[in-house]
Amino acid sequence: MSILELNNVHTFYGNIHALKGITINVNEGEIVTLIGSNGAGKTTTLRTIQGLLKPREGSIKLKGEEISKIPAHEVVKRGVSQSPEGRLTFPRMTVKENLEMGAFQRSDKEGIAADMEKVFGLFPRLKERISQRAGTMSGGEQQMLAMGRALMANPKVLLLDEPSMGLAPILVDLIFDIIRELHRQKTTILLVEQNARLALGVADRGYVLETGEIVLKGDAKDLLTSPEVKAAYLGERGH
Repeated sequence: MSILELNNVHTFYGNIHALKGITINVNEGEIVTLIGSNGAGKTTTLRTIQGLLKPREGSIKLKGEEISKIPAHEVVKRGVSQSPEGRLTFPRMTVKENLEMGAFQRSDKEGIAADMEKVFGLFPRLKERISQRAGTMSGGEQQMLAMGRALMANPKVLLLDEPSMGLAPILVDLIFDIIRELHRQKTTILLVEQNARLALGVADRGYVLETGEIVLKGDAKDLLTSPEVKAAYLGERGH
């Protein structure tokens, strides 16, 4: 069943037509990835879903309910949370305070406590650093914290924007192991990732964006073997 649906979405930055009528759907419990080069519109898509940008045309529905006209904090309340590109943790706050910020729209204390334990189960390093200020942590730890904070909203859909960016390969592997674990736990994820091979390796389905338009879509396994994807995003050229 489709939990998130974008239909013919057009988003502008001033006069720049950034998204040109994109249509995407994400089913419950699956990982869908958006791949494409820099400037293709991947982050713009996430920002539009999150309500940080308003589409000029088209609809965005969460569980059949239109969310494109409501403010960003309401979108979070309805069940969409994002781990943003560049992590954007609160540097002067501790790990615990950052996680609590992720749950600021919630009032179910027991649920919040249970979810914090769940986050510590996924990211044991965060439990070890619980009273450390986020700004003093490594990039990998901050990425874990950004993902943990997004999960604290108990989202229906988790948006992950470039989770591997700027990380050492060993930490990239760790983050993607955690994404696989979230998938096993039936978390619905829309993943934007520069590393197309990694993204298609964990996803169920994918969409390829080029200059604000979807040029290819399909099962992740099929996209991994597609000549166009291989040539453009996997660094492989046909013979």
